[in-house]
Amino acid sequence: MSTTVAAYAAPSAKAPLERTTIERREVGEFDVLIDIKFAGICHSDIHQAREGWGEAIFPMVPGHEIAGVVEAVGSGVTKFAVGDRVGVGCMVDSCRECENCEAGLEQYCLKGNVGTYNALDKNGEPTYGGYSEKIVVDEAFTVRIPEGVALDEAAPLLCAGITTYSPLKHWNAGPGKKVAVVGLGGLGHMGVKLAHALGAEVTVLSQSLRKQEDGLKLGADHYYATSDPATFEKLRGSFDLILSTVSAPLNLDAYLSLLKTDGAFVNVGAPEEPVALNLFSVIAGRKTLAGSGIGGIRETQEMLDFCAEHGLGAEIELIRADQINEAYERVLASDVRYRFVIDTATI
Repeated sequence: MSTTVAAYAAPSAKAPLERTTIERREVGEFDVLIDIKFAGICHSDIHQAREGWGEAIFPMVPGHEIAGVVEAVGSGVTKFAVGDRVGVGCMVDSCRECENCEAGLEQYCLKGNVGTYNALDKNGEPTYGGYSEKIVVDEAFTVRIPEGVALDEAAPLLCAGITTYSPLKHWNAGPGKKVAVVGLGGLGHMGVKLAHALGAEVTVLSQSLRKQEDGLKLGADHYYATSDPATFEKLRGSFDLILSTVSAPLNLDAYLSLLKTDGAFVNVGAPEEPVALNLFSVIAGRKTLAGSGIGGIRETQEMLDFCAEHGLGAEIELIRADQINEAYERVLASDVRYRFVIDTATI
């Protein structure tokens, strides 16, 4: 039978989140029931709860940075046991049959993956995310959180961590490579930590120097203010890879000028508005303008193991559930260092 659990939900677009109850499905043969301990707040939660990315499903329980402990398992589960530390990221299912799924790229499922929230599952039922007490997830879309990472600091790794790790790995960030991270926020701070741990020379490009001290402590070698026009002159042709983590539209032509020949500018932040581009900015220098989503389940596990090996976790501010609406406003004001995490015991 299904289980009733407490959660925080947006009842309609742009409405404040409020405490409510939701139904979690019965634990099936290959399911795990997770007692959620911590849930990160991602900027994409705000985009979706306020319909910034288009029409959404309400009531909406956001949250795709989920860390918890297995409470029960289905009879066919082989990967996990009761008491295991586990996580759930941005998706909870996919077709599992297309060439991308078979290649471990479930995030790019050709039939569309099933989002952890604001989506419909295979039975046509809405999915509800991590701002809740418990969740039931197929073991195939659940990952193990190593002992070397605290659960509260691990929660944001399920989105912010993998969203930056995946493109850094794909574009070969490492020794001998110069990587720039645009923005030092929830995504950007993990991009800096991971790029540094991978062995790259890391530069932060931020609007101001306000967070310079933090950036250098996190592993950046250099820090520049993009509000200073001299930055773009000084750094012209400098980088092998630029990872943009901001959700505001940028002057792409200016940023593309910072790439070396064959360099790549990769977007993981997703502005709500279209952006303009002069194609000569990519033609000159055979440059790449690209985007990247999260990683697949296998790569997400790889990322978590990498973070444990290198002692990496997110920089967090732990909050109560009744502070979620305040936290949303602070995220929009860039007033968080660097990821809000909800203590779900307070729901």
